[in-house]
Amino acid sequence: MQSPPSPELKERQRREMIARRDALADDFREQASDRIIGRALDLPELNGITPVGAYWPIRSEVDPRLLMEELVARGQDVALSQILHPHLSWRLWQPGDVLVKGGFGVREPGPDAPQIFPKALIVPLVAFDRRGGRIGYGKGHFDRAIAALETQHPVLTVGLAYAVQEIDEVPVEPHDRLLDVIITEAELIRTTSA
Repeated sequence: MQSPPSPELKERQRREMIARRDALADDFREQASDRIIGRALDLPELNGITPVGAYWPIRSEVDPRLLMEELVARGQDVALSQILHPHLSWRLWQPGDVLVKGGFGVREPGPDAPQIFPKALIVPLVAFDRRGGRIGYGKGHFDRAIAALETQHPVLTVGLAYAVQEIDEVPVEPHDRLLDVIITEAELIRTTSA
């Protein structure tokens, strides 16, 4: 039986990968985000599925806002996460909605926005591997949200990342949910979990 990964290893990888992502030039991040969004919009599994949960970007993450706008334009409902630590709630979002500052400084819909239950999630990440392993920010919000949603229906999980965020192997813990698809500016990766 494999022993669980040490929290120190995951935290070290998290710090290293955030630094690597932060080091990317702004113009590269913008152009790479555009290519990533184009690939996501062409993803057959994402076409027509509704509602889709997404995230408002922080730090140097891939910016999914154009993807969210395009999904709404083609008739799909989009929800943004609302942090109710230690859980996430999903609130309907439309372009132009006023967002409030939520937990951890993340912009999110206000409490009056209707709650919905996504069938697909656009997932932020710090690092990934080709199995679909993902390192997030360490609070477990998305893993818990995926697990909760999957008690109701299957959930397609799509991670957005820059190619430099790939590592050989993410230390996976029992609660971690592997991603189905990872999209970078260089390629679309269908993981072994898909």
